[in-house]
Amino acid sequence: MQLIDGKAIADIVKGEIAETVKKRKEQGLKVPHLAAILVGHDGGSETYVAHKVKACEQVGFESTLIRFEADVTEEELLSVVDKLNKDQEIDGFIVQLPLPKHISEQKVIEAIDYKKDVDGFHPINVGRTSIGLPSFVSATPAGILELLKRYEIPTKGKNCVVIGRSNIVGKPVASLMMQKAYPGDATVTVCHSRTENLKNVVSQADIIIAALGSPEFLTADMVKEGAVVIDVGTTRVPSEETKSGWKLKGDVKFDEVAPKCSFITPVPGGVGPMTIVSLLKNTLLATEIKF
Repeated sequence: MQLIDGKAIADIVKGEIAETVKKRKEQGLKVPHLAAILVGHDGGSETYVAHKVKACEQVGFESTLIRFEADVTEEELLSVVDKLNKDQEIDGFIVQLPLPKHISEQKVIEAIDYKKDVDGFHPINVGRTSIGLPSFVSATPAGILELLKRYEIPTKGKNCVVIGRSNIVGKPVASLMMQKAYPGDATVTVCHSRTENLKNVVSQADIIIAALGSPEFLTADMVKEGAVVIDVGTTRVPSEETKSGWKLKGDVKFDEVAPKCSFITPVPGGVGPMTIVSLLKNTLLATEIKF
């Protein structure tokens, strides 16, 4: 069993991005500028955005954080999105999800200019990704593919099972694993809460991508010997072992599944760090290329 070290790969990719930014500065070109909108004080969102701001500093990007209280109106939020769309200094921006219930997430996502949508959530980017056109690929799926590529894990002709059908991870990663490319060229099955005989389907997989947000859902009896397991889950669960009173759990029961795997990602330190570097790569792309 080999552990897929997302943090180590993320550091390598950050180094590559930093080198590109350094060269841009030397050539008198624009430094990438990422903006983030954070609504409310959700603990997970606060942490994610803080990591993103820190990552920008590490690679030499400029960053702007715009904060709102949870009672901000949808109209006010959409107004700021419009301003960022028009701001020539901002290359890309994100609206950190989830948003308060009185705000339509879909309306906000669609209001973002798809050419600045570095999260890759806009329907135009999703559509372009699905048919293999240049686009901003959703950050978590892009990070997963980067890990498969860096570890030279074979995907051509492999049986890949994605557990979860979210618009942010499940659907786009399934689409990417089917593309005529590497990583890709896999035979993909998407399982979800309505899948019958789920255990039987998953146990046939060469590559399992668990992205359903249910802690320790994937157990050893669902995994065949030698499978590659990518754990996308990050659920906060109460814990007496930590000072914070909680710990992150993945969708995979790691201790019992890991011995059966050829490769497996841990939580934390697997897919998570790659999500942030994928966001940085998209921002750099937004600065360099317009499509």
